[in-house]
Amino acid sequence: MKVDMSLSLVCQNVSLYRRRAGGSGRAILKHVDATLNAGEGAMITGKTGAGKSTLLHLLAGLRRPSQGQIIANGQPVSRWNTVHRDLWRRQVGIVFQHPHLIDEFSVLENVILPMIPRGASIAQLRNLARESLESLGISHLAKQMVSSLSGGEQQRVSIARAMVSRPDILIADEPTAHQDDEGAALVIEKFSGWKLPHTIVIVAAHDQRWFQHGNFADKHFLLEDGRLKELQ
Repeated sequence: MKVDMSLSLVCQNVSLYRRRAGGSGRAILKHVDATLNAGEGAMITGKTGAGKSTLLHLLAGLRRPSQGQIIANGQPVSRWNTVHRDLWRRQVGIVFQHPHLIDEFSVLENVILPMIPRGASIAQLRNLARESLESLGISHLAKQMVSSLSGGEQQRVSIARAMVSRPDILIADEPTAHQDDEGAALVIEKFSGWKLPHTIVIVAAHDQRWFQHGNFADKHFLLEDGRLKELQ
C-alpha cells in the first residue's frame, strides 16, 4: 500500500503516556495538534527531555500514540496494522539523534542497507547511495568502515541513508549536532532543498544555526511540558 503524501501530515489530539511501576502513568505528550503541509519545512524546538524525539518517532510511524491519531493524506496511518504501517514507513526518511550505523559495514553498505528490501539491483542501489553521499560531500568516504569516522562524518552518513530513498517525508532529530559551521551550512542547505511541492521536512533541533542559514522553517513549533505550540 503506497500512500500519496502530497497533501499533509496531521497530529490530531495526540497524547503519549509512559506507564510507571504500580500502574500510574506520566504524560510525555499532551493533546498535540499540528498540521504540516507539503512544501513546508517545520522546526520543533524545546528543552532536552521535552519529548521532541518521541514526537518525531510518532510522526515517522515508529510508535503509536496512546490517544489521538496521526493522519497522512486523510488516512489514519497510526491506526494501521503492522504490515500496512511498515509499507507506509517506506515513504518516510528519518535521521535519528544517534546515527545507529553498523560498524562492521562500510559507509556505502550502511547507506544501501535500508533499500535492499525494495527489489532494485545492487548496481542501482550503489549508484543511488553514491549520489546521496556526494550530495553531502562525503562520497570519498564510501569504502571506509563507519567505525573509523568522526562523529560529524557518521552523522552525515546517517543523513545520506535517510535521503537515499528520496522520501516524501523527511524527519531529523538534531541533524547538525556534530557538525562544524561549514558542515552545518551544507546540511541545512540540503534539508532546505528537500522542501518540494510534494514533500514535508521536519527537524527537531537546539542548534540556532538553523535560523541563521537561509529560510528553512516555514513553521516553528515549541514543545514544552508535553504541549506543542506554534510560534509566529
